[in-house]
Amino acid sequence: MRRLILPVSVFGTVCGCAVLLKNRVTGGPCPSKAKIIGKTVVITGANAGIGKETARELAKRGGRIIMGCRDMEKCEAAAREIRGSTLNPHVYAKHIDLASVKSIRSFAEKINREEKRVDVLINNAAVMRCPAGKTEDGFDTQFGVNYLGHFLLTNLLLDKLKDSAPSRVINLSSVVHILGEIDFTDLNWDRKKFDTKKAYCQSKLAIILFTRELARRLEGTGVTVNALHPGVVATDLGRHTGMHQSQLSSTVLSPFFYLLIKSPELGAQPSVYLTVAEELERVTGCYYDVMTEKEPAPQALDQEVAVRLWDISASMVSLETTVSVPASSEAARTVKHNLPAAADNMTTMTTS
Repeated sequence: MRRLILPVSVFGTVCGCAVLLKNRVTGGPCPSKAKIIGKTVVITGANAGIGKETARELAKRGGRIIMGCRDMEKCEAAAREIRGSTLNPHVYAKHIDLASVKSIRSFAEKINREEKRVDVLINNAAVMRCPAGKTEDGFDTQFGVNYLGHFLLTNLLLDKLKDSAPSRVINLSSVVHILGEIDFTDLNWDRKKFDTKKAYCQSKLAIILFTRELARRLEGTGVTVNALHPGVVATDLGRHTGMHQSQLSSTVLSPFFYLLIKSPELGAQPSVYLTVAEELERVTGCYYDVMTEKEPAPQALDQEVAVRLWDISASMVSLETTVSVPASSEAARTVKHNLPAAADNMTTMTTS
């Protein structure tokens, strides 16, 4: 028996160190313990992966969760599971197809009509490296779903977000935005040869440009807008990449994958952090790599490109009304800023 003590101790130590190292490498859990009781959170793509675990964590914290998904059967099942595991009855499934302008408008109309408030909008849904294809309205699938759909949805919910201020918009982007380029001559890959990787990177760059421009336009409203890279997460999103399909990646590289690739639970923590952290209540126009604020790639900081992309996007989705541009030249030069404190009668996040 004594002979087993040393190897068991060594094994336990190694496992413990591996867990601690993984948490350090991947960012670990959200440090904030804040509750969101009485807050309404809308999350797209919430039936699986990061979105589902974000919904679960925020339901644990007392939020009223609206899960917007294309596949209602899976969404209803996920909502039931979350209600059961969190004992929070206020978790709801609603249909939205981000590849359809009609569906997005219908979803937004229902939210605006049925919900008294929207405190947080998490634009989580995405497709990644998928084959060439078009949305219902003729947009490149990745550009349409990842960016344009959320651009339209956010604008349609802005009045509700403003009425609920202080409120937050959280856009999920990716570190691969550094490889992105906005090609205004062919945003939808109608003329040039389709490149699924470049199309994905373009969509993620567009999200950060949108985040910064929206933050600028919402100056003084009490609505903050931030973008994040959640890290490398083991979800079905990467099914088109073939990353883990070789024998090499599934055996030799498994220890490295364990340290670098997060579970969906860990992958949800950055979204949770940007939702609940009290210190971020007035921070806007920022990009977070997991839970650390970082400056995005230079092309994500181009104000002229951001404004041009906004105008073209509004035209593409027939958006008749958008938020106004700040009149001051200083506002035009500065995107990252702290918003003024909201009115005294507004509710705030509470800590447990």
